[in-house]
Amino acid sequence: MGVLQFVKSQFLCHLLICYVFLASGLIINFLQLFTLPLWPIDKQLYRKVNCRLGYSIASQMVALLDWWSGTECTLYTDPQSCQLFGKENAIVILNHNFEIDFLCGWTFCERFGVLGSSKVLAKKELSYVPVIGWMWYFLEIVFCKRKWEEDRRTVAQSLQNIRDYPENYWFLLHCEGTRFTEKKHQISMQVAEAKGLPKLKHHLLPRTKGFCITAQNLRNSVTAVYDSTINFRNNENPTLLGVLSGKKYHADLYVRRIPMDTIPEVEAECSAWLHKLYQEKDAFQEQYCKTGRFPGPTAHPPRRIWPLLNWLFWASVLLYPLFRLLVTLISAGSSVTLLSFAALCVAVSVGVRWMIAVTEIDKGSTYGDRAGQQKQD
Repeated sequence: MGVLQFVKSQFLCHLLICYVFLASGLIINFLQLFTLPLWPIDKQLYRKVNCRLGYSIASQMVALLDWWSGTECTLYTDPQSCQLFGKENAIVILNHNFEIDFLCGWTFCERFGVLGSSKVLAKKELSYVPVIGWMWYFLEIVFCKRKWEEDRRTVAQSLQNIRDYPENYWFLLHCEGTRFTEKKHQISMQVAEAKGLPKLKHHLLPRTKGFCITAQNLRNSVTAVYDSTINFRNNENPTLLGVLSGKKYHADLYVRRIPMDTIPEVEAECSAWLHKLYQEKDAFQEQYCKTGRFPGPTAHPPRRIWPLLNWLFWASVLLYPLFRLLVTLISAGSSVTLLSFAALCVAVSVGVRWMIAVTEIDKGSTYGDRAGQQKQD
């Protein structure tokens, strides 16, 4: 282990990185509150301002993956499609197998300049998570309760609201609804057998209603669907904690651009189309497992400097007063103040560990584990 890698693996570095992220995130959340009066006056200006504020939070996570971890990403796609990335609205379908696949999705957005404006369909519980969840509220992220009768109306309304978004956006979807585990896969394949659907080896059955309602409400606003499948070389199992410790991974991302006008409008036909798409995705994953690569030509979209500059700005603003405070506390020598500072560090550490746990597979959602998933759409 080199000196730099040793430094990256130290808890103190993790604590400082997390402090910058949490402190800057809460400051930005506070600033976002002051944008609310803009909404009735100039909705599009409100959106543009919040895209920049949201980018200032999300790009710190991208900087962690790109510049701290040094994770590499090889993009498999045709050159004609690559020229359109970032220049059109799109629905991005992602597989959901890894703890950091959401972060890789954000990095994909950042490489093509749509990170600040991108949207996701997220479970309602995430809206209560400080910093990211609160940021999403101001970015008009679409939240669902995973109760279809309630979600049908609220999700459709939220999707209709973003049709006139002033900047190009990507709407990121995990159609499987939950992260892949062996237990969930077993249950999902029991559903496939009961419904007479082909079994999948590397994916769960897609939940078609979410995609169909998204395609229905964003049709004529988005021009394409990007079918995206990610994998990691050498059977790596990347974690957010590993990224925080500076561990380098190599991601391979396969993206197919599918024009929106080729996707059926009728719900039953759209559902069948999505099932066929996942059978193709499964075949691509199987090919990757056997050959170590996806089909087609490769591209290496370069890292952009903006996430790093954004993080350096916040670090310079927030670390200096922290060090001044620490020097003052040590000089004062008061046991009470030192204990208070130590308690604050522990609280920050626990808070960050809780946020990281949200991404961990073994602590993830039990959605898909229940026997009642026999009713899966």
